[in-house]
Amino acid sequence: MTMSNGDSKTSTPFRIFVGYDPREDLAYKVCHHSITKRSSIPVEITPIVQSDLRERGLYWRERNNLESTEFSFTRFLTPHLSDYQGWAMFVDCDFLYIADIKELVDLIDDKYAIMCVQHDYTPKETTKMDGAVQTVYPRKNWSSMVLYNCGHPKNKTLTPEAVNTQSGAFLHRFQWLEDEEIGSVPFVWNFLEGHNRVVENDPATQPKAVHFTRGGPWFDAWKNCDFADLWLSEMEEYSKENNNKEK
Repeated sequence: MTMSNGDSKTSTPFRIFVGYDPREDLAYKVCHHSITKRSSIPVEITPIVQSDLRERGLYWRERNNLESTEFSFTRFLTPHLSDYQGWAMFVDCDFLYIADIKELVDLIDDKYAIMCVQHDYTPKETTKMDGAVQTVYPRKNWSSMVLYNCGHPKNKTLTPEAVNTQSGAFLHRFQWLEDEEIGSVPFVWNFLEGHNRVVENDPATQPKAVHFTRGGPWFDAWKNCDFADLWLSEMEEYSKENNNKEK
């Protein structure tokens, strides 16, 4: 399978945009580390930093109290930041990748405008992370990890003007697309901690990317969540490598 616009999957780096929030700086760094450490293909990882986008005049939307992170809406600038060319991925910073990103890239199909895990998810908690309000809406968590066919004509709808003015429902439910333009990715690539389950002796249920959507071990309230040991191990490895570079 070859990407749009003649870009092969290995000749140029695969673009990955990671949502960034100052409160979750460590989560971003560990997510970044978990991707690059395991990737057998070149990747180009860019944090989506709201303050930078505001300085560049790409984002001016006022924040409301339902936005649990600074990238609640900036994520939808991914096609624009990719010059509406080729494929790129957006992912929340509260992911831990435990498989080679090439396996996900190999699932790309040019007939779709986007591809994602199509969760049927209703959270039980009323708060998440560090006390942020937990909202419930159709297609919840679909937008937390999305493969964007940035050159697809429909994705040119996602201009900075649209991202700054369209409703949360329009954006998070992908209402600029028809249902058949949304491709499905196996749930193990957006394995929701506390919701999805590993079935013994069933490799199809083994997570390839754990999503700490309720809150991860970088928050005191979530230090004992499922898969916390994997995240803490990754953090320790990242810290050691970073400290060695500074010596």
